[in-house]
Amino acid sequence: MKKLAFLSLSIGLTALTSCAVFKGNSPKKDTREIGKVISTPSGLSYVLNELGSGEAVDSGKVVTVHYTGFLTDSTQFDSSKDRNDPFTFKVGGGMVISGWDEGLSYLRVGDKATFTIPPSIGYGSQAQGIIPANSTLIFDVDVLSVKDGAKPFDVKGMDTTSFPSGLKMIKLVENIDSIQPNRGQMVSVDYSGYLMDGTLFDSSVDRGKPIEFPVGNGSVIKGWDEAILKMHKGDKARLIIPASLAYGERGAGRVIPPNATLIFDVVLMDIK
Repeated sequence: MKKLAFLSLSIGLTALTSCAVFKGNSPKKDTREIGKVISTPSGLSYVLNELGSGEAVDSGKVVTVHYTGFLTDSTQFDSSKDRNDPFTFKVGGGMVISGWDEGLSYLRVGDKATFTIPPSIGYGSQAQGIIPANSTLIFDVDVLSVKDGAKPFDVKGMDTTSFPSGLKMIKLVENIDSIQPNRGQMVSVDYSGYLMDGTLFDSSVDRGKPIEFPVGNGSVIKGWDEAILKMHKGDKARLIIPASLAYGERGAGRVIPPNATLIFDVVLMDIK
């Protein structure tokens, strides 16, 4: 969670989200037919190439997929299969282009499908690498798995520890017999970040990949450096971080307002 890392999601599809936002699922129980082209009001069209029988990929779920992306002239511009690196994201969370959020919401685990995504729910009038402006995009997608998205820890009735800096911590799991990190060591942390009103602004849980960083050297916000150095491997905690230990008067991007106190639910996964 580098100082602005929550704004830098993943490569490829997350480089730019469409201005259009998919609001939720459309009926799909009666359209599951191999080879049938389905067109939706947004301009998306999709066809099922193989039918799976797994869980539905509803909006709000975290899905893992393999994909290959093409321009309409068959130029391949990206492929998780070629990298052997499946892609994980939260459906309907604005982490990807709108055409993906919508398209995946019609599928089930085990499905293989092809999406045709017009610019209005793709990258629009802005070029992205080898993708020209106003491009219609074609994606072959294999749905590998689905799970629930990030949810706030239940800390009701638990003790809160306050520190002189203003940091507060609630320990849900404390492994006092495990190791603690030393300043400069690499740590792996799974986390979800919330504003005080409960708004989720970032989550490694939803991306399916904990973040790694050297603790205590200023590569993350001050509240994180302080808190992680107080934790043991395997600890699970809620951090309540005042603005002075986070993004201060400036806030961060369009996501974190000025002078915001932040809540992070974290698990210290590993110390290297």
